[in-house]
Amino acid sequence: MPYEVPDLAMLTLAEVAELVAARKLPAVESWQPTNIGESDMRIASDGKWFHQGGEIRRPAMVRAFSSLLRREADGAYWLVTPHQKLSIMVDDAPFLAVEMQSEGEGQSRSLAFRLNSDDLVLAGPENMIEMRDEIPYLHVRAGLWAKIARPVFYELVEIALNEMGGIDSSTMPQVWSDGSAFPIGVMS
Repeated sequence: MPYEVPDLAMLTLAEVAELVAARKLPAVESWQPTNIGESDMRIASDGKWFHQGGEIRRPAMVRAFSSLLRREADGAYWLVTPHQKLSIMVDDAPFLAVEMQSEGEGQSRSLAFRLNSDDLVLAGPENMIEMRDEIPYLHVRAGLWAKIARPVFYELVEIALNEMGGIDSSTMPQVWSDGSAFPIGVMS
């Protein structure tokens, strides 16, 4: 059965939450394989995956590899199976948030994101949005983050400014999702 890419615009946030809850990822955090090596893979800062210098263009392969991704406490990234652990180079963040869906307003707002791996993530206390050097990131799972693509970030800024009533240099722009507030700008 072929994988169907979720059309975020056609889903309610309740449907997104059901899809997120139904997704069963491999238990990479509990696997401790003794066969350790190099994968010759790299995830570029634009979210593209490469193997031995060539881009991996099949979305199904990226989805499969991304489900095996783990980040160690020392910041190293690994592709992990029960029998093998292979290092992978990550230039920035391993994922890119490429689409957003918003429901509600203000503190009652909920935000869902689709990643370049077609995973869905609901922003909230477990999946925070944070700014790093004026670039927004979304926590995905277990120390893995997604850089929020520029067009999606502009949508977040528009929401924040509309809810603030416009630009006010004394107030930090922020968005709410699942009861949590996330600053999305810097005060000058």
